[in-house]
Amino acid sequence: MEIPLTPMEFARRARRLYPDREAVVDGDLRLTYAQFFERCDRWSAALQAMGVRKGDRVAYIAPNTHAHLEAYYAVPQIGAVLVPINYRLLPDDFDYIINHCGAKVVCAHSDHIEAVESIRGRLEGVEQFVALEGSADGWADYETTLSGHAPRFDKPEIAEGDLLTINYTSGTTARPKGVMITHRNAYLNVMGTLVHHHLTPADRYLWTLPMFHANGWTFTWITTARGMANICLRRVEPRLIYQLVKDERVTMFCAAPTVLIAIANAPADVRADAPKGVRLFTAGAPPAAATIELVERELGWELTHVYGLTETTPLITFCEPLPEHRSLSPQDRARIKARQGVELVSSGELRVVDEDGNEVPRDGATLGEITVRGNVVMKGYYNDPEATRAAMKNGWFHSGDAAVVHPDGYVEIRDRFKDVIISGGENISSVEVEGCLLRHPAVQEVAVVGMPHERWGESPHAFVILRQGARATEDELKLHVRNALAHFKTPQWVSFVDELPKTATGKVQKYVLRAGKAGISRQ
Repeated sequence: MEIPLTPMEFARRARRLYPDREAVVDGDLRLTYAQFFERCDRWSAALQAMGVRKGDRVAYIAPNTHAHLEAYYAVPQIGAVLVPINYRLLPDDFDYIINHCGAKVVCAHSDHIEAVESIRGRLEGVEQFVALEGSADGWADYETTLSGHAPRFDKPEIAEGDLLTINYTSGTTARPKGVMITHRNAYLNVMGTLVHHHLTPADRYLWTLPMFHANGWTFTWITTARGMANICLRRVEPRLIYQLVKDERVTMFCAAPTVLIAIANAPADVRADAPKGVRLFTAGAPPAAATIELVERELGWELTHVYGLTETTPLITFCEPLPEHRSLSPQDRARIKARQGVELVSSGELRVVDEDGNEVPRDGATLGEITVRGNVVMKGYYNDPEATRAAMKNGWFHSGDAAVVHPDGYVEIRDRFKDVIISGGENISSVEVEGCLLRHPAVQEVAVVGMPHERWGESPHAFVILRQGARATEDELKLHVRNALAHFKTPQWVSFVDELPKTATGKVQKYVLRAGKAGISRQ
């Protein structure tokens, strides 16, 4: 008899094999797997008592806490659909997402109760509000409600094609879209990740990545599949990260390149005595080779670049290390690690195609769009058939990412198509210019966007954060690029800034820079 492919199978196995192993560390709270799953079961019973049935949506607005992690089991094991929401959004965004998905229950951390309260009158479909921490009038208390139910609930039949989560995209240029992820999607993403990256019950995972972001790249279930400990992190702060890495013997975490830059450039006293050998995944934006080299050289950590989108559950490629890479210099090895890599064995098929749908040659130069079909591609956008049709063409999901394919088959993103700068008829990769600037010793972080230019149509504009105590001039940085790249790729303008506008997952919001809405200061 076939068993449906669902992450709940990892929970079933972990209950039997790892009951006494440490599952969760959240401040002073420590839970074994037996204790963790008992709490999940109690919350499942509580949700059913609230009237939540198979297919109903339960929304969460919370940082990386034990209560948030419990949702990834308590909600789907009763056949309901989890909707983890980006907690950095505005109340109007919460209003749209909660109403669009039709959530029956909303669970919010104390930091976000006030925001939900401000729109509560517009959330007519919500039947129950739950305070995960803190309290408010008319809100149920999570811990009190959970403890008031026995760990017994009705278990519906779950098919692998059933919805597991609805994950809303960032909505930077339009309304957020609800990506429908099935139980099968998530299961196969977990399995593919574990094929390419070996993890064991001895590993301890630090939650630097928001759980709401594509379900924490499915690490919400990967850790359980391998009986690992989850070390919760409620805010991304370099000093706290280093402290937890040391005190909790962390062996792995995931982070966007901007987070890596902040970690690697922490003050020397913070980085002192950092344990070697920590492994990490980076994705969310193409990391510069200079960033990879810095993390591996300065910290002695092992970085792996992965790639995907919310619509692909999310991982579809893995920059797989090969034996021949070991003999390369650190600089050359970092350049390869900066590529997006090759398909995961379970993700499906990836092709880079031109405008006519033909695969581009493996020359490392010809641009095409990354398209995907297979096991991890979403079921579609929730209640949005038009957007689904636009993204899915002839059975292929179109990513919007502009990439080349190298002779070894490794894919490398050069830009989002919307971020490619067309200057005087020449295509300029903002990622390439950013990577070049990051090799300047004074540059800590940079974002490059296209800005209107009277003669060339548009030209690169670099927004630069300098390292603490370092100095550089606009002309100096322009010359640095001019000496390394084709002259037409040199930024026309350089602005020195204190920070870059970012999403909750660390992606730079280039549309804000293009619109001139970011505060800038010139030297």
